[in-house]
Amino acid sequence: MPKSKKMSKGTALVTGGAVRLGKVFSKSLADAGYNLAIHYNSSSDEALQTAQEIRQAGVECEIFQFDLSRSNSIDELITHVYTRFPDLNVLINSASVYDQAMMMDTSVDIFEKQFRVNLMGPYFLTKAFAQQCKAGAVINIIDNKIAFNQYQYSAYLLSKKSLAEFTKLAALELAPHIRVNGLAPGVVLPASVRTQDYIDWRVKGIPVQRQGTTDNITQALHYLLDNDFVCGQILTVDGGESLTNIGQNAANYE
Repeated sequence: MPKSKKMSKGTALVTGGAVRLGKVFSKSLADAGYNLAIHYNSSSDEALQTAQEIRQAGVECEIFQFDLSRSNSIDELITHVYTRFPDLNVLINSASVYDQAMMMDTSVDIFEKQFRVNLMGPYFLTKAFAQQCKAGAVINIIDNKIAFNQYQYSAYLLSKKSLAEFTKLAALELAPHIRVNGLAPGVVLPASVRTQDYIDWRVKGIPVQRQGTTDNITQALHYLLDNDFVCGQILTVDGGESLTNIGQNAANYE
């Protein structure tokens, strides 16, 4: 049985909100009382299923298909969502593409795809959100890899490092009416191709010596939404992994 309808806190648009971490964000926001606009590109079945699950929480939910990698009219997505949900007040830029390739193996297509989805999408969605909604909160989902120089993910990592810098620029431009922050997760939901041996190996490099949970990430999400004195910050939730790269130094020289 669906829960009784909640008093709405407004509406949140979550890009890539039908699967993986995006779905986690969507369901957590619904539990907190937000209506949901779930963006998806090709995951139509998953989007329908996620929307059905979210409605069980007693909030409204609609799905919106849009290909962030192809369109030069990204503001259309905000227009469609705002028309349906005029109380839109939260934008979670969670949609992401992730191609492993060193610079020497990176084609123009790979490069453009990373920047279109991971940077251009959030950039112009944030602009359109500010124009339409006038007030609210934007959270860009980044990656704790921005602390490192892992050239094996050249274009991807450049796009996420650029997203981190954009987060700070937008926070200055859009305050005080719109707060822009970033969330940089660590090892929480590894891709399905990752083996347990790989995850165990990654955990060895995490100071708290464990993999993160989705609760760790949603707690951070709600902190950024609820604390209205946090602006232009990137909250890294990775068990301290991003602190571990100290580089070569004389004290460690043998």
